[in-house]
Amino acid sequence: MKPMRSITFKLLIAFLVISVLSVVLIVLSARGLTENEFRNYLFDQNRNSILSNLSSYYTHNGTWEGVSTALVAPEQTPPLRGVEQGSSFFTLVDTNNRVVLAGIGDHIGDILSQSDVAKGLPVKVNGITVGVMVTRQPVIRPNPADTAFINRVRQIFLVSGLGVIALGVLLALLLSRTLTRPIRDLITATRAISAGKLPYEVPVRSHDELGELATSFNRMNAELAHSTELRRQMTADVAHELRTPVSVILGHAEAVHDGVLAPSLETFEIIRDEAGRLGKLIEDLRTLSRADAGELPMDFQLLAPDKLLEDVRSTHRHRAEQKQIALQVQVPSDLPEISADPDRMIQVLNNLVDNALSYTPEGGTLLLSAQVVGTMLEIRVKDSGPGIAEDELERVFERFYRSDPSRHHNENGSGLGLAIARSIVEKHDGRIWAESKVGVGTTMVMQLPIRMGESEH
Repeated sequence: MKPMRSITFKLLIAFLVISVLSVVLIVLSARGLTENEFRNYLFDQNRNSILSNLSSYYTHNGTWEGVSTALVAPEQTPPLRGVEQGSSFFTLVDTNNRVVLAGIGDHIGDILSQSDVAKGLPVKVNGITVGVMVTRQPVIRPNPADTAFINRVRQIFLVSGLGVIALGVLLALLLSRTLTRPIRDLITATRAISAGKLPYEVPVRSHDELGELATSFNRMNAELAHSTELRRQMTADVAHELRTPVSVILGHAEAVHDGVLAPSLETFEIIRDEAGRLGKLIEDLRTLSRADAGELPMDFQLLAPDKLLEDVRSTHRHRAEQKQIALQVQVPSDLPEISADPDRMIQVLNNLVDNALSYTPEGGTLLLSAQVVGTMLEIRVKDSGPGIAEDELERVFERFYRSDPSRHHNENGSGLGLAIARSIVEKHDGRIWAESKVGVGTTMVMQLPIRMGESEH
């Protein structure tokens, strides 16, 4: 297994390499430019000195005759800084472009081209050009003082470069700590979550991408904690729901076995009802499990809303009559068809109507209606029951949720009907919610896309 390298180490090395390379390039470039500029300075200084000497010579003699001997003589010419005595780094021509003082590569008496002369510097006396100095730049050799100056400049660049590298390393350490601290927080959080410590929130230290990552992690962590809590609650609720019918079945079976109860039809009816309730609970849990896994099968067909609601009313008419509840259907004749799974839609509406009948008192009303709202078909199941508190409207679709005592699920229900209804509606790209006013009644509202294509599923 390869040893792990931390991000701090990698950033430090990267910044160090970049700093070193940058400083080396800058130092070499600056050093070369400095030395070159210093040589140019020496050359310009020598050139200006020679121009002054040439002008003085012509003023004194009135001619260029003997200039080559006079300017290279040590006793007549001041030493040129950086240039060996006796060497000439320029060529002097008279007004006829004839060489009167030969520089590097030229000879006395040669005639220079006009282009070469045009590049030279005129030698003037009283404003009149008497000759042209054409430079032939030599290799400048600095004297000891100049060499010492250049060495000091080199040392300054070296010290500055080392300082920049040290500053780069310091900045790399600070930046790496700034970047890696949120990452270390996330690592600590993931380990805590793996150990089952939920919820676990990481601090948001900035408003950049790392801060956004921490915020997203906290949101995910909160949702995971909520989901875990719901799973635990559901497990406890399932155990509670299973315990009641199982206890009834076992209690009556043991009583019959021990002779406490006679094996009457009434006893077997109780056992059968509880077994049916148990079977419905198991089937509902299976349905929810398949919906959560995205494996709930759907067979989309074109359905007429009016027929759908009439079928549901027919199913529940007998129970409504027993409780003297007026079960009504109110549907316009021109409603468009929808694409839906007929069995699943019947299952959803049966759950809603069965739930409404359970809480509607005798002599109450239950209205099934449908209408078009924009691009959606809206189906409403409105009862005249005790209603639901506003803060509980969203929670009624949670699994096994129990609101106040007036809204306890009926004994024959599994407590999963509304949760199943929401899963099926969402599978149809629709939505479902509850509207209610305490003491007036509750309305379950479901919206489905009109003529939704099967190809979308």
